[in-house]
Amino acid sequence: MEIQQSSPMEKQYQRFSRLNRTLHIIMIVSFMSLALTGMTLKFSYTGWAVILSHLLGGFESAGYIHRVAAVFMFGIFFAHIYDLARNKRKEVGSWKALLFGPNTMLFTKKDWQDFVGSLKWFLNRGPRPEFGRWTYWEKFDYFAVFWGIFVIGASGLMLWFSEFFTLFIPGWFINVATIIHSDEALLAVGFIFTVHFFNTHLRPEKFPMDLVIFTGRLSIEELKFDKPLEYKELVESGKLEERLVEPYPPIVLRAAHIFGWAALITGISIVIWIVYAMVFAYR
Repeated sequence: MEIQQSSPMEKQYQRFSRLNRTLHIIMIVSFMSLALTGMTLKFSYTGWAVILSHLLGGFESAGYIHRVAAVFMFGIFFAHIYDLARNKRKEVGSWKALLFGPNTMLFTKKDWQDFVGSLKWFLNRGPRPEFGRWTYWEKFDYFAVFWGIFVIGASGLMLWFSEFFTLFIPGWFINVATIIHSDEALLAVGFIFTVHFFNTHLRPEKFPMDLVIFTGRLSIEELKFDKPLEYKELVESGKLEERLVEPYPPIVLRAAHIFGWAALITGISIVIWIVYAMVFAYR
């Protein structure tokens, strides 16, 4: 289905707050920095890693950049947790309503039904599922961050402060942490720059790029098509008008396109470099 372009003057639905967008942009920069420096160190024996390390100021500098980016990633995580607690107080009132309400980020029976329905739709054996505020793949991406912070972040801290951690854990834990940190990071980079990129930007109805995470806004036509259940809920509750805002001027959209394309090209390039290293030069 082709989504009709909205008029430049037509109001748009504000899907993400300024804080949401800011945290996501910082996360992109942080994750790109972690991916570039981490994969450079992991595949340091390849030609592309040597060239990239020189651009970064050497392997030692790449390590410093990696740690600074990790600090920002932890900061984003805790800022998001704080924002969740604030939204709980202002909008839903209780953790139960936040976690188990209609717009929960937890997986529900409907997510499984939507997943099965999507498979049938792909095979032309059923209609496209009607999604609410969050799709099953958005929830999967969301909890992948929690998994990454816990597994990759915890193992990274063990490597960073190995002398401290070996005061109360066996030394061989550091070797295990090295393997976990390296391989889980490789999986995360591969997933983000392939599956996440496709789901977010490269689907036919979004190609070549979905700007909503940068602008926070999408047209009413997009909302009707992407999130029909959310649209119906907003209309029935009378809250749609409250969430309508003026569109951004073209210069802001151009800046978002430039940033988005830079991230896409960088991510896809890293995947190509990883595939080359794994196939032709893996040690």
